[in-house]
Amino acid sequence: MLTISALSFQYPGAPQAALSGVSLQVQRGRVLGLLGPNGAGKTTLISHLAGLLAVQQGSILLDGQPLAQARAERPTRITLAPQEYAFYPMLTVAENLACFAAAGRLTGDKKRERIAACLSFAQLERFAKTRAEQLSGGLKRRLNLAIALLPEPELILLDEPTVGVDPQSRAFLLDAVKALAAQGCTVLYTSHYIEEIEAIADDVAILDNGRVLRAATLPDLLAEGGAQMALRIEGSVEAALALLANFGTVQASHDGEIALCLNASATPAGVLQAIATSGATLHMARYGSHDLERLFMQLTHRTLRDE
Repeated sequence: MLTISALSFQYPGAPQAALSGVSLQVQRGRVLGLLGPNGAGKTTLISHLAGLLAVQQGSILLDGQPLAQARAERPTRITLAPQEYAFYPMLTVAENLACFAAAGRLTGDKKRERIAACLSFAQLERFAKTRAEQLSGGLKRRLNLAIALLPEPELILLDEPTVGVDPQSRAFLLDAVKALAAQGCTVLYTSHYIEEIEAIADDVAILDNGRVLRAATLPDLLAEGGAQMALRIEGSVEAALALLANFGTVQASHDGEIALCLNASATPAGVLQAIATSGATLHMARYGSHDLERLFMQLTHRTLRDE
């Protein structure tokens, strides 16, 4: 559905490009999780897709059609639910939806139908007559989403949609994203919460310094690092590292937890047997696949919130 090819962009006066040769493909009805530390280029990429920035170099195609042409023919094929609240605080929920429906050229029965559908989808019916400024943080996020869904977009851009919300609202929003994809809507989702990406994304792209470091399906990325073990062993960390090095690549964290990436021939049972034979006391062992956070750290050498 969406093809981004060698997209590059540099803001006037900036010392380096915000995007450098970014290429991505997004299939219809899938969720692409976009990860990157602050300044990685995520906002610039989203701004291109939302029509806020013109392409300087490279191309963006929507169903094979240049993005600018596709947006000119139907501006609401792509909508954005930004990180900031994008509604009128003094208007009620229903009034906001009516206002934005009119801005999207919805009229008559279609307008009433879409307002009712979006109120229902975001579960905002009982707040329809409540002024937006009086809503909780989670309800405001749901109003943002409802407004973005009014024109029935084919691609929706969700930029940090769960910032400042309670756990219940976060769970609702994540379920809503999965429901949208199941209905055929394509979703580009950015978040500083890696666990959210792991919960909902079909595909993941990791950006840093304006470049795509890795882009693949979520299962492929999780399998990339091989089988992982996390262990806490009483006694000398150096001795534990020396023992575990026989089974794969080891690394100790500042809090004493040891990460072990198993060799192809190693097994968790073999590791546990070796620890027991050595006489060391094992306090904790966890086994599973690679996780996105560890992969992200390996690729970028920093956390999502680093500047």
